[in-house]
Amino acid sequence: MTATHAHAHAQPHGAGTRRASVARGYRFELVKLVSQWRIRLLVLACWIAPALFVAAVSQQSTLPVDTLFGRWMHATGWAGPLVMLGFAGSWALPLLTSVVAGDVFAAEDRLGTWRHLLVAVRSPRRIFAAKAFASLTVLLLLVAGLACSSAAGGVVAVGNQPLVGLDGHLLTPADAAVKVLLAWVCVLAPTLALAGIGLLGSVALGRSPMGLLLPVLVALAMQLAQMMPLPVAVRLALPSYAFIAWNGLFTAPAQLAPLLIGIGVSLAWAVLATALAYLLFLRRDFTNPSYDGSGRRVVTVGVLPLLGLVAMTVAVLTTSITATDTATARATATGSGIGQAKVQSSVATAFAHLYRMQTEQLHRPAVTEARLRATATCDKGGLQVAAQGPGNDWRCVVSWHLPGVQPAGQAVYQLDVTPDGRFMADGDGPKEVNGYFLVRTPEGDAPNPLWQFDGNVELLSTSKG
Repeated sequence: MTATHAHAHAQPHGAGTRRASVARGYRFELVKLVSQWRIRLLVLACWIAPALFVAAVSQQSTLPVDTLFGRWMHATGWAGPLVMLGFAGSWALPLLTSVVAGDVFAAEDRLGTWRHLLVAVRSPRRIFAAKAFASLTVLLLLVAGLACSSAAGGVVAVGNQPLVGLDGHLLTPADAAVKVLLAWVCVLAPTLALAGIGLLGSVALGRSPMGLLLPVLVALAMQLAQMMPLPVAVRLALPSYAFIAWNGLFTAPAQLAPLLIGIGVSLAWAVLATALAYLLFLRRDFTNPSYDGSGRRVVTVGVLPLLGLVAMTVAVLTTSITATDTATARATATGSGIGQAKVQSSVATAFAHLYRMQTEQLHRPAVTEARLRATATCDKGGLQVAAQGPGNDWRCVVSWHLPGVQPAGQAVYQLDVTPDGRFMADGDGPKEVNGYFLVRTPEGDAPNPLWQFDGNVELLSTSKG
């Protein structure tokens, strides 16, 4: 029996009895959600645990240098919320969407309360809207807690200090605060995509635990895909890329193209998944107390449209990238987007900014990046291997010129470039420049900014330098 039939039989006497408004249903569903002990614990944890974690890690002698911005947690309080953001995008946000959105409909199946809810509200459409908006509200509260708590913990523990960007340039505390806020706002889009998948799984799979696990499984699969050497068009067609693309906010100029595409793709996933969940919800049988979903309907109405969206997005992005009809553009669309020219430019730019920082540490005569004229020559795995694509076998020699000094300075770096464009440069000498993790300043030993540093290669950039 369809939802329409169930609605007709659910009206006892007064067929003209007024239906409950969406606002009343929303308040009712919101109260139901926040009255659950696990939701209350999540809210408490999201608003307290990040501050304690960031403050504790910032005071440790060993920092999470393998995490983006982790090496700067001793220097500024604004590195902590970015470290937390990286963790949240990989694990916390998928789990939160599963607990909230992945269970909002399935809970009624477990409790057998659909008939009572239909009698009270008298509209499946309004029930769906109320539950979706209530889930969204709780998720926004949880994400806000993660962002505010981690930022507060970092600033209180370390201080409101400048932040070093991914190209080595220094952001003022005010700029860093704005960029951190924007980064957290940007990850709301992929969070909404996972929430839409959670609603779809909760509606389609009924009491099955797979509905609750669906956002986590989808996020894990897309995270594994991002670790593979996929073509740029395929990488950007997955909503999980928006969990990474916020990195582009911390370069000058900002790498906005991949970020905007990632946000747009995530919002398209959120709209499509929520619409599919809505259609399935209107067609389901509310009179069957043992309803456990329909596997065939999950595939035909749930999985196939999302796969179709991925295919369409890949086609659109490939066409857009290759619209200039250049060899570089075609290689970017079908390849990894990581080329020799891009790596050399990114390494040289970051080195110039950080060399200036080291100069200030050592109280040497000030020098600008333009006067340094830093350049990088990079190869990958020797001359016999094409210098493109991710890998930990990149080697760069950076050269620069100091005013009034005839010979050029040189420094060697070993690079580990990940498929998403992030790289870590590890100094390999000379010792007085980048071969040791400390530099001796007039005030004492200080961390050497040129010893190791993180950078970012813009995958969509088609320029050669």
